[in-house]
Amino acid sequence: MPSTQRILLASLAICGCSVAFAQSSVSVYGSINTTVEQQKDGHQKTTGMHNNLSHLGFRGIEELGGGLKAGFVLEGYFNADDGSGPFQFDSQSELNLSGDFGMVRMGQFLSESYLATADYISMHNHDGGSSMDMLYDYIGRESNKIAYRTPEFAGFSAEVAHSFHERAEGEKNAWDLAANYEQGAVALGAGYSRNDKDWQAALRGLYSMEQLSIGAYYQRSKNQEQGTRNNYRLSAMYSLNQSELHANIGRANHWSHIDSSSATQWTLGYNYNLSSRTKLYTYYTKVHNGANINYYGGNEGENFSSFALGVRHSF
Repeated sequence: MPSTQRILLASLAICGCSVAFAQSSVSVYGSINTTVEQQKDGHQKTTGMHNNLSHLGFRGIEELGGGLKAGFVLEGYFNADDGSGPFQFDSQSELNLSGDFGMVRMGQFLSESYLATADYISMHNHDGGSSMDMLYDYIGRESNKIAYRTPEFAGFSAEVAHSFHERAEGEKNAWDLAANYEQGAVALGAGYSRNDKDWQAALRGLYSMEQLSIGAYYQRSKNQEQGTRNNYRLSAMYSLNQSELHANIGRANHWSHIDSSSATQWTLGYNYNLSSRTKLYTYYTKVHNGANINYYGGNEGENFSSFALGVRHSF
């Protein structure tokens, strides 16, 4: 074969490889989020370093032609305070297909009803660590899930998900529904999830005007053992240059089958953004539990509080 033909074929092969690489991409992302905190749980005080949902993830997408795309997300948690794990893809393990029809998702991922309501207004520290929303009743099941997400129509989108019990004894299939609407300064959301006879339904609203954002959600839930309950949360953020001031308060009414089971949580926080990816922050949070409940996991009737100084870096 003449040398000119060899050069031409080699050039075409290189071009073909370049096109193939251009049609697919993989990115690495995550965050390292660490605090030093003085916590009080009941009568016990401790001071230490704490991890706040630090995670590492891999995200990929491939153009299949005709507007069809294949994608995946693999994400897992690790402990940034001591480097321990073990690291597994326990946060998200998803394969999806998307196009003009919307997106079909399969694997393990958070319930969209939670992301559309409680998480959406958790503007401080990304609903992680000791300042996270302790009062939201998370019903959804994350594994063995298939979901369909609609395309966006004039600011509206929705998702429905089905979680298979896969013959696990005592479990049944679970469902999760979510809807989001955004138009200008207004963002609305709704979510519903059901796992066997337990269910929750929530509504959310967020209004942003220049430097101030105000959000709220309302949740109604039912538990086979504890009964029914209402839960509310109001949050606000004021931004000025690199600074953010945060305040939120949540109230969980008592469970209908448990006397003195109401609780209140409030948080005051300040963030200083060193860059778009790195911030310093501080907050004080407190959970005041009723006599027969403890939303932080300690003894019933005991309160929890924490004063924290932290740094978060996203990549």
